[in-house]
Amino acid sequence: MYPGSDPLSWYPAVRFHVLPLRHLRFSFNMFDHPIPRVFQSRFSTQYRCFSVSMLAGPNDRSDVERGGKIIMPPSALDQLSRLNITYPMLFKLTNKNSDRVTHCGVLEFVADEGICYLPHWMMQNLLLEEGGLVQVESVNLQVATYSKFQPQSPDFLDITNPKAVLENALRNFACLTTGDVIAINYNEKIYELRVMETKPDKAVSIIECDMNVDFDAPLGYKEPERQAQHEESAEGEADHSGYTGELGFRAFSGSGNRLDGKKKGVEPSPSPVRPGDIKRGIPNYEFKLGKITFIRNSRPLVKKVEEDEAGGRFVAFSGEGQSLRKKGRKP
Repeated sequence: MYPGSDPLSWYPAVRFHVLPLRHLRFSFNMFDHPIPRVFQSRFSTQYRCFSVSMLAGPNDRSDVERGGKIIMPPSALDQLSRLNITYPMLFKLTNKNSDRVTHCGVLEFVADEGICYLPHWMMQNLLLEEGGLVQVESVNLQVATYSKFQPQSPDFLDITNPKAVLENALRNFACLTTGDVIAINYNEKIYELRVMETKPDKAVSIIECDMNVDFDAPLGYKEPERQAQHEESAEGEADHSGYTGELGFRAFSGSGNRLDGKKKGVEPSPSPVRPGDIKRGIPNYEFKLGKITFIRNSRPLVKKVEEDEAGGRFVAFSGEGQSLRKKGRKP
């Protein structure tokens, strides 16, 4: 059956070539094409969303309500760690029923599986109810350079330094989306602000950025009405009737009474006010801004100054002698 006496004599003719491990190629792709990098680094899933007040635990999680970050389950962290995503982790939240979109960051991964917890103001922007479905996708956003806000109440004008208050509140946010109404807490009061504009895109990241902030007029704010200013009359046609009360006592300005009770001839006829009777102060033409001048005596003492100058001059043999005995002329 086999050539030769030994049936296994033909085995030495078979040669086995062992390749080094570096020349081996393993491919698990059935189409033998590399998987695009875009799909490898994308996180997309659906969760049931609830407000932070529904989060079980003894600790108070009011810090979640003051910012723009959500709480996700631990399985999301495990899946994100396997993907080639960029940090910080930013997500796009979509309500497919109402086509509402917003963006957020993640605070912790301690939620129950299949559930995520959102701030109340974020659920209002997405028109979501307790237990509604929300689509969560990982995104990359550009760094913000400009943003404009509109307070939803005129009470925001009562804050002394609104930019400093907003800057401190935005530290709890990861990104901003144009059209969202965010809520900040200051002095135990909630202020709502609408994001009117963001640059360079409609959704931007505000983590470690240098952003210029501007404010629009609050919703429902009305400009105070300015009183119409009366035009000043010409200098030549000055009305001196307003100075009548400043003249003090005026003779024969009273009214008389008759014994028969008649009013004829008892009306007062005060003398007319002449421009010369009006006393006005002398303006200080040497007035300087920020300088106060106190005038102790406004009348110039010309005579006294002349006497002082004459007394200060030296005149020889100008003294007068005195005698104890008065001598008179004999008659």
